[in-house]
Amino acid sequence: MARPPLSVTIRNYVSLTKPRIISLLLITTIPAMVVAERGWPSAWLILATLIGGTMSAGGANVINCWYDRDIDSVMRRTQSRPLVTGEIEPAHALLFGIALGAGAFLFLWLTTTLAAASLALAGLLFYVFIYTMWLKRRTPQNIVIGGAAGAFPPTVGWAAVTGDVSLAAWVMFAIIFFWTPPHFWALSLRLKDDYAEAGVPMLPVTDGPAMTRTQILRYSVLLVLVSLLLAPAGDLQWIYLATAAVTGALFIWYAWRLWRNPERESPMTLYKYSLLYLGVLFISMGADAVIFA
Repeated sequence: MARPPLSVTIRNYVSLTKPRIISLLLITTIPAMVVAERGWPSAWLILATLIGGTMSAGGANVINCWYDRDIDSVMRRTQSRPLVTGEIEPAHALLFGIALGAGAFLFLWLTTTLAAASLALAGLLFYVFIYTMWLKRRTPQNIVIGGAAGAFPPTVGWAAVTGDVSLAAWVMFAIIFFWTPPHFWALSLRLKDDYAEAGVPMLPVTDGPAMTRTQILRYSVLLVLVSLLLAPAGDLQWIYLATAAVTGALFIWYAWRLWRNPERESPMTLYKYSLLYLGVLFISMGADAVIFA
Protein backbone atom coordinates (compact mmCIF):
# COMPACT_ATOMS: atom_id res chain seq x y z
CA MET A 1 0.00 0.00 0.00
CA ALA A 2 1.38 3.40 -0.98
CA ARG A 3 2.11 5.84 1.78
CA PRO A 4 -0.29 8.79 1.96
CA PRO A 5 1.10 12.25 1.18
CA LEU A 6 2.84 14.00 4.06
CA SER A 7 0.10 16.64 4.20
CA VAL A 8 -2.50 13.92 4.76
CA THR A 9 -0.42 12.30 7.50
CA ILE A 10 0.03 15.62 9.26
CA ARG A 11 -3.69 16.32 8.99
CA ASN A 12 -4.47 12.92 10.50
CA TYR A 13 -2.16 13.50 13.47
CA VAL A 14 -3.60 16.97 14.03
CA SER A 15 -7.14 15.57 13.97
CA LEU A 16 -6.25 13.26 16.87
CA THR A 17 -5.55 16.33 19.03
CA LYS A 18 -9.21 17.44 18.56
CA PRO A 19 -8.45 21.08 17.62
CA ARG A 20 -12.03 22.30 18.07
CA ILE A 21 -12.06 21.16 21.69
CA ILE A 22 -8.67 22.76 22.30
CA SER A 23 -9.86 26.10 20.92
CA LEU A 24 -12.65 26.17 23.50
CA LEU A 25 -10.21 25.42 26.30
CA LEU A 26 -7.89 28.21 25.21
CA ILE A 27 -10.77 30.70 25.25
CA THR A 28 -10.90 30.14 29.01
CA THR A 29 -7.14 30.57 29.46
CA ILE A 30 -6.57 34.12 28.19
CA PRO A 31 -9.32 35.81 30.28
CA ALA A 32 -7.95 34.10 33.39
CA MET A 33 -4.54 35.58 32.61
CA VAL A 34 -6.08 39.02 32.12
CA VAL A 35 -7.94 38.87 35.44
CA ALA A 36 -4.78 37.68 37.22
CA GLU A 37 -2.75 40.54 35.71
CA ARG A 38 -5.59 43.10 36.04
CA GLY A 39 -4.68 44.03 32.48
CA TRP A 40 -2.95 42.48 29.49
CA PRO A 41 0.05 40.27 30.28
CA SER A 42 3.00 40.39 27.89
CA ALA A 43 2.31 39.06 24.40
CA TRP A 44 5.09 36.49 24.82
CA LEU A 45 3.63 35.13 28.07
CA ILE A 46 0.21 34.76 26.48
CA LEU A 47 1.69 33.06 23.40
CA ALA A 48 3.85 30.71 25.46
CA THR A 49 0.92 29.74 27.67
CA LEU A 50 -1.30 29.08 24.66
CA ILE A 51 1.37 27.00 22.93
CA GLY A 52 2.02 24.93 26.05
CA GLY A 53 -1.68 24.58 26.79
CA THR A 54 -2.37 23.46 23.22
CA MET A 55 0.38 20.85 23.39
CA SER A 56 -0.83 19.50 26.74
CA ALA A 57 -4.51 19.34 25.78
CA GLY A 58 -3.59 17.88 22.40
CA GLY A 59 -1.48 15.18 24.03
CA ALA A 60 -4.34 14.24 26.33
CA ASN A 61 -6.75 14.02 23.39
CA VAL A 62 -4.37 11.88 21.34
CA ILE A 63 -3.94 9.39 24.19
CA ASN A 64 -7.72 9.39 24.63
CA CYS A 65 -8.14 8.49 20.94
CA TRP A 66 -5.51 5.76 21.29
CA TYR A 67 -7.23 4.19 24.30
CA ASP A 68 -10.77 4.54 22.96
CA ARG A 69 -10.10 3.30 19.42
CA ASP A 70 -12.13 0.14 20.08
CA ILE A 71 -15.34 1.97 20.99
CA ASP A 72 -14.61 4.68 18.42
CA SER A 73 -14.97 1.99 15.76
CA VAL A 74 -18.53 1.35 16.95
CA MET A 75 -19.81 4.91 17.29
CA ARG A 76 -20.85 6.55 14.03
CA ARG A 77 -19.42 9.98 14.81
CA THR A 78 -15.94 8.57 15.52
CA GLN A 79 -15.64 5.81 12.93
CA SER A 80 -13.60 8.02 10.60
CA ARG A 81 -10.83 8.76 13.12
CA PRO A 82 -7.38 7.81 11.77
CA LEU A 83 -6.77 5.21 14.48
CA VAL A 84 -10.00 3.47 13.51
CA THR A 85 -9.37 3.56 9.78
CA GLY A 86 -5.78 2.38 10.21
CA GLU A 87 -4.22 5.52 8.75
CA ILE A 88 -2.13 5.91 11.90
CA GLU A 89 -0.50 3.08 13.84
CA PRO A 90 -1.65 2.90 17.49
CA ALA A 91 1.92 2.82 18.82
CA HIS A 92 2.82 5.89 16.80
CA ALA A 93 -0.21 7.75 18.12
CA LEU A 94 0.61 6.84 21.72
CA LEU A 95 4.19 8.06 21.35
CA PHE A 96 2.91 11.26 19.75
CA GLY A 97 0.52 11.90 22.64
CA ILE A 98 3.17 11.24 25.29
CA ALA A 99 5.66 13.45 23.46
CA LEU A 100 3.15 16.30 23.30
CA GLY A 101 2.36 16.02 27.01
CA ALA A 102 5.99 15.81 28.12
CA GLY A 103 6.98 18.59 25.73
CA ALA A 104 4.19 20.80 27.06
CA PHE A 105 5.38 20.38 30.64
CA LEU A 106 8.98 21.28 29.78
CA PHE A 107 7.95 24.16 27.54
CA LEU A 108 5.62 25.71 30.13
CA TRP A 109 8.21 25.26 32.88
CA LEU A 110 10.89 27.02 30.84
CA THR A 111 8.71 29.81 29.48
CA THR A 112 6.13 30.47 32.22
CA THR A 113 6.14 28.96 35.72
CA LEU A 114 6.54 25.55 37.29
CA ALA A 115 3.05 25.90 38.76
CA ALA A 116 1.51 26.40 35.30
CA ALA A 117 3.44 23.44 33.90
CA SER A 118 2.40 21.22 36.81
CA LEU A 119 -1.27 22.16 36.50
CA ALA A 120 -1.25 21.45 32.76
CA LEU A 121 0.29 18.05 33.43
CA ALA A 122 -2.26 17.38 36.18
CA GLY A 123 -5.06 18.11 33.72
CA LEU A 124 -3.57 15.71 31.18
CA LEU A 125 -3.10 12.91 33.71
CA PHE A 126 -6.60 13.43 35.12
CA TYR A 127 -8.16 13.24 31.66
CA VAL A 128 -6.19 10.15 30.63
CA PHE A 129 -6.19 8.06 33.80
CA ILE A 130 -9.23 9.23 35.78
CA TYR A 131 -11.72 9.99 33.00
CA THR A 132 -10.66 7.93 29.97
CA MET A 133 -9.25 4.80 31.58
CA TRP A 134 -11.20 4.61 34.83
CA LEU A 135 -14.55 6.43 34.78
CA LYS A 136 -15.76 6.60 31.20
CA ARG A 137 -16.64 2.92 30.82
CA ARG A 138 -17.65 2.29 34.44
CA THR A 139 -20.08 4.91 35.73
CA PRO A 140 -22.69 7.37 34.45
CA GLN A 141 -20.95 9.94 36.67
CA ASN A 142 -17.99 9.79 34.29
CA ILE A 143 -18.50 13.25 32.84
CA VAL A 144 -19.24 14.82 36.23
CA ILE A 145 -15.99 13.75 37.88
CA GLY A 146 -13.90 13.40 34.74
CA GLY A 147 -15.06 16.76 33.47
CA ALA A 148 -12.68 18.35 35.96
CA ALA A 149 -9.91 17.67 33.46
CA GLY A 150 -11.30 20.33 31.14
CA ALA A 151 -11.45 22.85 34.00
CA PHE A 152 -7.68 23.19 34.38
CA PRO A 153 -6.91 25.77 31.64
CA PRO A 154 -7.94 28.86 33.68
CA THR A 155 -5.74 27.72 36.55
CA VAL A 156 -2.86 27.20 34.12
CA GLY A 157 -3.32 30.70 32.76
CA TRP A 158 -3.55 32.19 36.23
CA ALA A 159 -0.45 30.35 37.43
CA ALA A 160 1.47 31.42 34.33
CA VAL A 161 0.96 35.04 35.42
CA THR A 162 1.25 34.79 39.20
CA GLY A 163 3.11 31.56 39.91
CA ASP A 164 0.30 30.27 42.10
CA VAL A 165 -3.49 29.75 42.07
CA SER A 166 -5.87 32.02 43.98
CA LEU A 167 -9.51 31.60 44.97
CA ALA A 168 -10.65 33.38 41.80
CA ALA A 169 -8.86 30.82 39.63
CA TRP A 170 -10.51 27.97 41.49
CA VAL A 171 -13.92 29.59 41.02
CA MET A 172 -13.17 29.67 37.26
CA PHE A 173 -12.27 25.99 37.58
CA ALA A 174 -15.64 25.39 39.28
CA ILE A 175 -17.50 27.25 36.55
CA ILE A 176 -16.17 24.88 33.89
CA PHE A 177 -16.65 21.91 36.21
CA PHE A 178 -20.39 22.64 36.61
CA TRP A 179 -20.75 23.70 32.96
CA THR A 180 -19.47 20.37 31.63
CA PRO A 181 -22.33 18.04 32.69
CA PRO A 182 -25.23 20.00 31.13
CA HIS A 183 -23.11 20.73 28.07
CA PHE A 184 -22.09 17.11 27.53
CA TRP A 185 -25.34 15.49 28.64
CA ALA A 186 -27.22 17.60 26.09
CA LEU A 187 -25.01 16.13 23.38
CA SER A 188 -25.26 12.63 24.83
CA LEU A 189 -29.07 12.81 24.62
CA ARG A 190 -28.59 13.16 20.87
CA LEU A 191 -26.00 10.36 20.75
CA LYS A 192 -27.68 8.01 23.23
CA ASP A 193 -27.95 5.11 20.80
CA ASP A 194 -24.29 5.45 19.83
CA TYR A 195 -23.18 5.26 23.45
CA ALA A 196 -25.48 2.32 24.11
CA GLU A 197 -24.06 0.46 21.11
CA ALA A 198 -20.51 1.09 22.33
CA GLY A 199 -21.33 0.07 25.91
CA VAL A 200 -20.46 3.47 27.38
CA PRO A 201 -22.64 4.17 30.47
CA MET A 202 -23.53 7.76 29.75
CA LEU A 203 -26.42 9.04 31.87
CA PRO A 204 -29.10 8.88 29.09
CA VAL A 205 -28.21 5.21 28.59
CA THR A 206 -28.19 4.14 32.24
CA ASP A 207 -30.86 6.40 33.77
CA GLY A 208 -32.90 7.42 30.74
CA PRO A 209 -33.53 10.74 28.98
CA ALA A 210 -35.99 12.04 31.60
CA MET A 211 -33.49 11.78 34.47
CA THR A 212 -30.80 13.26 32.24
CA ARG A 213 -32.94 16.30 31.50
CA THR A 214 -33.61 16.74 35.22
CA GLN A 215 -29.90 16.57 35.99
CA ILE A 216 -29.17 19.05 33.22
CA LEU A 217 -31.55 21.53 34.81
CA ARG A 218 -30.07 21.02 38.28
CA TYR A 219 -26.49 21.49 37.11
CA SER A 220 -27.50 24.52 35.07
CA VAL A 221 -28.80 26.23 38.21
CA LEU A 222 -25.63 25.30 40.11
CA LEU A 223 -23.52 26.62 37.25
CA VAL A 224 -25.16 30.03 37.31
CA LEU A 225 -24.87 30.33 41.08
CA VAL A 226 -21.18 29.46 40.96
CA SER A 227 -20.57 31.90 38.09
CA LEU A 228 -21.92 34.77 40.22
CA LEU A 229 -19.37 33.98 42.94
CA LEU A 230 -16.55 35.06 40.65
CA ALA A 231 -17.52 38.73 40.95
CA PRO A 232 -16.45 39.02 44.60
CA ALA A 233 -13.72 36.38 44.33
CA GLY A 234 -12.10 38.02 41.30
CA ASP A 235 -12.92 41.63 42.22
CA LEU A 236 -14.98 42.00 39.05
CA GLN A 237 -17.55 44.72 38.46
CA TRP A 238 -20.87 45.15 36.70
CA ILE A 239 -19.75 44.10 33.19
CA TYR A 240 -19.04 40.57 34.33
CA LEU A 241 -21.88 40.42 36.83
CA ALA A 242 -24.49 41.57 34.28
CA THR A 243 -23.16 39.19 31.64
CA ALA A 244 -23.14 36.26 34.08
CA ALA A 245 -26.70 37.03 35.19
CA VAL A 246 -28.19 37.45 31.69
CA THR A 247 -26.38 34.59 29.97
CA GLY A 248 -26.96 32.38 33.03
CA ALA A 249 -30.68 33.11 33.01
CA LEU A 250 -30.78 32.09 29.34
CA PHE A 251 -28.87 28.91 30.14
CA ILE A 252 -31.43 27.95 32.80
CA TRP A 253 -34.26 28.87 30.46
CA TYR A 254 -32.95 26.57 27.70
CA ALA A 255 -32.45 23.78 30.24
CA TRP A 256 -35.96 24.32 31.64
CA ARG A 257 -37.50 24.21 28.15
CA LEU A 258 -35.68 20.95 27.43
CA TRP A 259 -36.93 19.51 30.73
CA ARG A 260 -40.48 20.82 30.27
CA ASN A 261 -41.05 20.04 26.59
CA PRO A 262 -38.65 17.30 25.51
CA GLU A 263 -40.82 16.36 22.53
CA ARG A 264 -40.52 19.84 21.01
CA GLU A 265 -37.09 21.01 22.23
CA SER A 266 -33.91 19.59 20.75
CA PRO A 267 -31.06 19.02 23.21
CA MET A 268 -28.74 20.41 20.54
CA THR A 269 -30.20 23.88 21.15
CA LEU A 270 -28.87 23.84 24.71
CA TYR A 271 -25.65 22.20 23.57
CA LYS A 272 -24.93 24.95 21.03
CA TYR A 273 -25.91 27.69 23.44
CA SER A 274 -23.62 26.25 26.11
CA LEU A 275 -20.65 26.78 23.80
CA LEU A 276 -21.61 30.41 23.25
CA TYR A 277 -22.28 30.87 26.95
CA LEU A 278 -18.83 29.77 28.07
CA GLY A 279 -17.05 31.94 25.53
CA VAL A 280 -19.10 35.06 26.31
CA LEU A 281 -18.78 34.55 30.06
CA PHE A 282 -14.99 34.29 30.00
CA ILE A 283 -14.58 37.13 27.52
CA SER A 284 -16.69 39.34 29.78
CA MET A 285 -14.48 38.65 32.80
CA GLY A 286 -11.40 39.63 30.80
CA ALA A 287 -13.08 42.79 29.53
CA ASP A 288 -14.19 43.68 33.04
CA ALA A 289 -10.68 43.25 34.44
CA VAL A 290 -9.16 45.48 31.73
CA ILE A 291 -11.76 48.25 31.92
CA PHE A 292 -11.85 48.42 35.71
CA ALA A 293 -8.13 47.77 36.28
